[in-house]
Order: sequence, then structure tokens, then C-alpha cells
Amino acid sequence: MTAPETVESTSPPTPPAPRKALAIIFVTVFIDLLGFGIVLPLLPRYGEAFDASGMTLGLLMSSFSAMQFLFAPLWGRLSDRIGRRPVLIVGLAGSTFFYALFGIATSLGKDGTMLGLGVITWLFITRIGAGIAGATISTAQAYIADVTGPKERTKGMALIGAAFGIGFTFGPLIGAGFVWGADPTQPPPMPGYVAAFLSGMAMLWAITSLPESLSTQTEQLTTHGHGLNQLRRLGSALSKPIIGVTLMSSFLTILAFAQFESTLSLLTEHLGLDLTWNFLIFAYIGLILTVVQAGVVRRLAPKLGEFRMAMIGVTTLTVGLLLVGLTGLAQSLALLMAVVPLTVIGFSFANPSFQALLSLNSAADEQGGTLGIGQSVSALARIAGPVIGLSLKDLHISAPYWVAAGIMTLAWAMTWSLKSRLQAPRNSQPEQTA
Repeated sequence: MTAPETVESTSPPTPPAPRKALAIIFVTVFIDLLGFGIVLPLLPRYGEAFDASGMTLGLLMSSFSAMQFLFAPLWGRLSDRIGRRPVLIVGLAGSTFFYALFGIATSLGKDGTMLGLGVITWLFITRIGAGIAGATISTAQAYIADVTGPKERTKGMALIGAAFGIGFTFGPLIGAGFVWGADPTQPPPMPGYVAAFLSGMAMLWAITSLPESLSTQTEQLTTHGHGLNQLRRLGSALSKPIIGVTLMSSFLTILAFAQFESTLSLLTEHLGLDLTWNFLIFAYIGLILTVVQAGVVRRLAPKLGEFRMAMIGVTTLTVGLLLVGLTGLAQSLALLMAVVPLTVIGFSFANPSFQALLSLNSAADEQGGTLGIGQSVSALARIAGPVIGLSLKDLHISAPYWVAAGIMTLAWAMTWSLKSRLQAPRNSQPEQTA
């Protein structure tokens, strides 16, 4: 009679996902991506207004992802120790502060200074700070992993993608609205203030309503084995058969998609589209991301499983990138609008599936750290992708997409190799990453 009690105490069943808690997590990630989407399209205009060189502007645009690369694992590991809730609240507080500071900095004018520092320096400070605060997405993923069962894991992770899609839809539209008709020599500060206000509201909501997701048992387990540095943890993760291949497949997929994202505005310019049309196309992409990840992926994932979803994703993304490359040759807006959904749908299938595979194959007390490593790998791909894509653009407007398709061919092969690894007999405990 004691056996059932022992099993229950060591492996408690996963409670149903509280809708309110998941809603707050969704809003948290959405706000991070909304602020990113508001600010990112404005940075080239800021560069022109404040006389930043191309190199300076490139560093400014990559600083956000660079900070996510460095800090996502640290936030994830910290959330394993002290809980998800306090880490998420601190992240929202940081986003509120640095987006407000971004608005203040842009109001200084070209020759303005604050505390002896020029505008460009302050812009770097705000983007670095926002990147650190926004690196708590890995903690949001760990929260979802805490409150969802294995069969619901991919559906839960798709919430992250849906938040990304909605933020990527409305962020550029909001940003475009605030710069429309503005003096090009003085970028308006309102986009930063709007992002700060929304982050502040999400922070207050989290403080008053967000419950902690870590159980007492998990918190006790996480007090051990956290002394290894991040470099060693990454090496350890890559050495695991499933975790390592999943991380590399995810890296290649995001690297290819980042090339598409960073060069798309140049492709639309090649097609003769003005800035307004460019914003609308990015909003179109965000809308597809939202619909697919919030609706299609959440319904198909329990039926198909993580591996099949990932394979469908990498295959579709590869074909989509090849066709986008052909768009550059054909110079056809109609063709671009027709093939862009393939690229976005492929990414929408693959990305949450890889995140779910990382979570499902990690020990309960290691999920925050493992997903943090996954976010760092993602950030590294987003740093490298634009550099590769923009360099290849000088060869031919279609070169970034064809090279990205080649990268996806390698990602396809690596993802396919997961089939035998997932089917191989292994211990009931998921892979440890440290």
C-alpha cells in the first residue's frame, strides 16, 4: 500500500496548466517582442539622424541579441534556484526601465548629452540593458515546462512563438505609426515610452497575479550541481546524443531564418517597394507566425509528436528559402507574397518542436539551464545570421536565401538523425546536461 504513495511523492503528476498563469507568461514574452519589434525598425533611422557609421549601427543592432546570448543561461539557472516568478518580474522591471531610457535618449537630439554621454552611447546602454532584461524568455519556457505535461509541452512552447508572432506583427506597425511624418533629424521618443508603459503594466500584472511554478521538490533538487561555468555546460550539453543534436539543428534553423529576416527589407527594396510596403510585409510575416503557432501547431503537435513536427518544419523552411531566392530573380511581389508563408510556416513548426525536445529530454531540475542554453544558441544564431546574410547580399540579392537553404539541408539531415536516437532504448530519466 505504500508503493503508490512513494511513486506519487517522488514523481508527482503534472498539474493542469493554469490559464491565468500561462496568459501572464504569454503577455510577458509578447511585451518583450513587441518592444523589440517597435524599436528594431527604427534603428536605421536613428543611425541616420545621429550620424552613426554603418559599423556602429551594426553593433547597435546586434547588441540586444548578444546580451541574450550571454544572459539567457544565467537567468535560466537562477530561476532553477530561486523560482521562475522573481526572475520574470525582474526582467519586466528591466525592460520597463531601459525602454523608458531609450525614449529619453532619443529626445536629446543629435548633439544632446546626458551625464556627459552622447546619444549613441545611451542608445547602446538601452539596447544592452533591454537585451539583458529580455533574456528571461528561457525562464518563461521553463515556466511553461513546469505547468504542462509531456503531451502538452509542444503546445505550451508554441505560446512563445505566438507571442513572438503577435509582437512582430504589431511592433513594426506601431513603430511605423510613430515615425510617419516625423522630422527625420529628430526621431520621436514615443515608441520607447509606449514599450516602457506596456512592460510596466505586464510587470504589475505579474506581481499581483503570477504564481510560482516550481514545486518544493524541484527547488530542493536545484540546490545541487550548479557550480560549473557556462562554457562547460554548453560542452556537456552538446555531448549528449539527443540534446546536442537538437541544439545544433535548432542553431542551423535559426541561423538560416535570421538570414531571411535580416535581408528581407533589402529584397523588398530590390522589388521596388517603399518603406510602408516593407512594414506591411513584416506585419504579414508576424500574422502568419501568430496564426500558425497559436492555432495550427498547438492542434497538430499532440497528434504528430515533436520529431515529425520538426521534420515537417525543416523541410518546408528549406523549400521556402529556395523559392524566396527565385523571387529575387523573377522580381515579382506576387511570388514573394505567395512563398513567404512557406518559410514562416516551416520555422513555426520547427522552432517550438526543438524547444520541446530539449525540455522533454532534460531532467526536471535541469530544464531552466537546458532551455537557457537553447536560448543562448538561438541568440548566437541571430547574431551571426544577419552578418552572413548581409555579406552575401553583395554577391547577389538571392544569395542569402540559397545559402540559407543549403544550411537548412544540413539541419534536415541532423534532425532526421534524431529519429534513431529518440527510438533507441535509454533510461527512464532524461539526459542530464550538467
